[in-house]
Amino acid sequence: MSGSYDDSVGVEVSSDSFWEVGNYKRTVKRIDDGHRLCNDLMNCIHERARIEKVYAQQLTEWAKRWKQLVEKGPQYGTVERAWCAFMSEAEKVSELHLEVKSSLMNEDFEKIKNWQKEAFHKQMMGGFKETKEAEDGFRKAQKPWAKKLKEVEAAKKAYHAACKEEKLAISRETNSKADPALNPEQLKKLQDKVERSKQDVLKTKEKYEKSLKELDNATPQYMENMEQVFEQCQQFEEKRLRFFREVLLEVQKHLDLSNVASYKNIYRELEQNIKSADAVEDLRWFRANQGPGMSMNWPQFEEWSADLNRTLSRREKKKASDGVTLTGINQTGDQVSQPNKHSSLSVQSNTVQSVQSSYNPFEDEEDTGSTVSEKEDNKIKNVSSYEKNQSYPTDWSDEESNNPFSSTDANGDTNPFDEDTSPAMEVRVRALYDYEGQEQDELSFKAGDELTKMENEDEQGWCKGRLDNGQVGLYPANYVEPIQ
Repeated sequence: MSGSYDDSVGVEVSSDSFWEVGNYKRTVKRIDDGHRLCNDLMNCIHERARIEKVYAQQLTEWAKRWKQLVEKGPQYGTVERAWCAFMSEAEKVSELHLEVKSSLMNEDFEKIKNWQKEAFHKQMMGGFKETKEAEDGFRKAQKPWAKKLKEVEAAKKAYHAACKEEKLAISRETNSKADPALNPEQLKKLQDKVERSKQDVLKTKEKYEKSLKELDNATPQYMENMEQVFEQCQQFEEKRLRFFREVLLEVQKHLDLSNVASYKNIYRELEQNIKSADAVEDLRWFRANQGPGMSMNWPQFEEWSADLNRTLSRREKKKASDGVTLTGINQTGDQVSQPNKHSSLSVQSNTVQSVQSSYNPFEDEEDTGSTVSEKEDNKIKNVSSYEKNQSYPTDWSDEESNNPFSSTDANGDTNPFDEDTSPAMEVRVRALYDYEGQEQDELSFKAGDELTKMENEDEQGWCKGRLDNGQVGLYPANYVEPIQ
């Protein structure tokens, strides 16, 4: 990079050295770059803080969603507690990342902002005071030397021109001697011109050497003055470099959670919760609460009573209106066997709808109803095929088609965590923006490309679609629009 000097117009810069006229401007520009770098560093920290905040929010949402799913799902006992420990870990880590975000913005960002304000002072006419001081210092130090350099360049140019003229005159004189048609007077003029050219060469050479000597004598003072101004700029830059190093170390401390005691405790506690999971204990609990270990009010002979007959009639009417077949009631003569409501066999159902419509005729009427809020709770999206506390139909039949244990689910052929594969209405859509897939199951497309939407948007804002080349994958729902 080379610059120019106001008093040295016409001086040709022969190298990229700092000592050349105008090349100090790179040092001056470094001051302006320092102010811009402060802005860049603040923007960098601000973006990282925003990432920390988004990550913390995503952790919290993930923990809330999966904690609800696990609590409502079929998992139980110590393994359930170990599973839920991951959600507790996420909530605690989320809090730590919010603290990181707060430290980055309230401490590091503000520190850079305040230092920049103190180090750089804006002028009324634009620019910074520090930049102008450096510019004026270099200009003052370089002006005398640049003036002498200009004189040297002019003397050199004159000397070289005289040499060229001398060579041309000698050449003409030599050629004229071989020309017999040239008269003596013309030859004398050529010889006189050669003599004058030689004298001009001597004069210009002497002037050139004198101006060069003066430049050499002025060079030490020039270098000293330039060094002095340059050192002032170095000191200013050193303050900025040291400050940046200090800030970056503080940012590193705020980002490094491995040295935070509470962070270590989170994973120590998580490990303990996972290791505390006991399969034997869970199996023992399930046997006692859901298996053969449960108490049972076995059917006993009961006398007929009019009250029982009226209750049964009411249930039969309710059964007819609800469309549920009443089975499992054995009558011998006028005797009716009525087991306790807690002795009914619970069979797993595949849909929440069947749970809501099921009715156990052996339960009391006041126990069969459910509030509106309970029904709404059952509509919460769940990855499991059933919830822990839902009731199941107690109807039983010898027919294989009615046996809940004859389905492929009982043999483990299906995964209750598989997504619903029922076909959905396919819609052609057009991409609004370019998108590059970040995962293997994501699609990549350009703005204007058309594709087929296979499934509607999920809770996370993703849709399943198919490109025209047959590739199937996920894409952000707000990146496309339906084709009219």
